[in-house]
Amino acid sequence: MTSPLGRSLRIYYAPGRAVALDAFHRRFLGPGELGFDIGAHVGDRVASFRRLGARAVAVEPQPRFARLLRLLFGRDAGVARVAALVGAAPGEAVLRLNRANPTVATASEEFIAAADGAPGWEGQHWDAALTLPVTTLDALAAAHGRPDFVKIDVEGYEAAALAGLSAAPRGLSFEFTTIQREVALACLHRLARLGYRHFNACLGESMHFAHASPIGDTAMAGWVEALPAEANSGDVYASLEPARLTG
Repeated sequence: MTSPLGRSLRIYYAPGRAVALDAFHRRFLGPGELGFDIGAHVGDRVASFRRLGARAVAVEPQPRFARLLRLLFGRDAGVARVAALVGAAPGEAVLRLNRANPTVATASEEFIAAADGAPGWEGQHWDAALTLPVTTLDALAAAHGRPDFVKIDVEGYEAAALAGLSAAPRGLSFEFTTIQREVALACLHRLARLGYRHFNACLGESMHFAHASPIGDTAMAGWVEALPAEANSGDVYASLEPARLTG
């Protein structure tokens, strides 16, 4: 039987995926720039940032995945690895682990409650917990430099992560789920306050924009709210430069 870690490696390093990732990320990052991967998991996006010539900060709190990132990138001076959660303020928080499906580890009890009994989330069990340090996006920027692009995928903790950001990077993405649309709406509100006016989105892992041209935060909120439950999840992208969000 394939281990959960092995299953993630097989999914996120599937043949052809690297080419698609690079083609998509090229609109956000270039040589010498800096990308933050918040919730780096098995490092497929970090690897893409590096292939594009960008430096990367890989933030991953789960110990076994942090060890994997050390094996993959430990000798790469262009990758900084941070084993912590990212939240609204420095401190500590509890990370709830799903040992059978580690891609959905979360620091959000609300996320676990929303998943309970929801279609598409059957059989998910968070069966372990770790108390871990919390850093912020502002602290990461102070330590490693202001990022050009930030990707956030932290299973319902996205709004908390954005609460610790006070200066808008050129581009940013956050994951949303249809079981917690209110988190996406909170994220959009926060990004609008930071000065973002242009948004697009991808469903699932498609890496194809849902809109031919960028839309505003109110229109994006309406789009998220109108999605059918079976859409399940996706990523919202924001940029200070709307041309980067053209489909």
